[in-house]
Amino acid sequence: MIKPVDWNKQKKVQKKMARVVTQVVLGIALLVTPAWSMTRNGEITMEFKPKRSSHVKEIRLWIPYPVSTPFQRITDIKITGNHSQHAVYSDRMHGNMILFAKWDQTIKAPCLTFQFKASRDEIVRKDFPEKEAPWSKSDYANYLYRMSPLDSQVRELADEITSGKTTILSKAKAIYDWVVKNMYRDPNVKGCGDGDVYRLLKHRGGKCIDINSVFVALAKAADVPSREVFGIRLGKGEKNDISKWQHCWAEFYLPGYGWVPVDPADVLKTILVQDIKLEHPKTEEYRNYYFGTVDPYRIKLSTGKEVELNPVSKAGTINYFMYPYMEIDGQPADSLSSETFQYRFTFKEM
Repeated sequence: MIKPVDWNKQKKVQKKMARVVTQVVLGIALLVTPAWSMTRNGEITMEFKPKRSSHVKEIRLWIPYPVSTPFQRITDIKITGNHSQHAVYSDRMHGNMILFAKWDQTIKAPCLTFQFKASRDEIVRKDFPEKEAPWSKSDYANYLYRMSPLDSQVRELADEITSGKTTILSKAKAIYDWVVKNMYRDPNVKGCGDGDVYRLLKHRGGKCIDINSVFVALAKAADVPSREVFGIRLGKGEKNDISKWQHCWAEFYLPGYGWVPVDPADVLKTILVQDIKLEHPKTEEYRNYYFGTVDPYRIKLSTGKEVELNPVSKAGTINYFMYPYMEIDGQPADSLSSETFQYRFTFKEM
């Protein structure tokens, strides 16, 4: 006689097995998931309210305009305000996109809101090829050093750091390690710094633009195609004021592989914020991570230095294009001063 199935007992067994499987899967996930999520999604709102006096005839504003890449997706763009004109352009040298707006003297209370949704992935570029592909310097002229008599100290230091290194990858890694070991984050620097390499090679302290500009300058001098990347950090909370969260990192080009991100500035920021030594295991962890990887809590706004805005600004070429840039009757406004240049950026988690 066949014994009837006890369905209540079977259901209890199935539930128990399901709990075990869930616990195993969660355990594996905890082991392989990094400290930050792999993708960050949210909405960014940039609000501008330039101050004007009665005698001002014209206000012109240039805003970095992010675009989609293999690692970030920009959607649902909305531009509103009382500007008399606006358009989207690109700069000639680097191809950065620019949102331009203008107010004439009839508009008494200028305002503009630039809103978009952003989805950003962690970038991991560490599966380097065993053999580097052949390449031509002429193809990457914009990302290599343009020498002048004043640049000899940069070239000499780059040669010293990369002595005995024969590949792009080994040179880039040697320069990255040198920057981490020999520079430091200076919290007293205004904004994100100016990237004055000659000053920085003497004093060694700065913020993200300073530190990554030194990496780029030395890499270029060692014939490693490189560039600065300018962006803004995304908050880790549900809603954050990110008005002052601009950030710069760097990339070098590995022939036959592509652009590789590095961020020695964030390694040095960790050392300062967590008050740890260069030899600390956590420093080593971050140093290894930020060579070939950058976290998803940032979006890219532009690349390269010495940017010629479009339409052309009265001041001519600007050092870099990360903060919004404004001219009042042809005179540049300080992007870090709230007295003449009011703006607020917020990030809302989606």
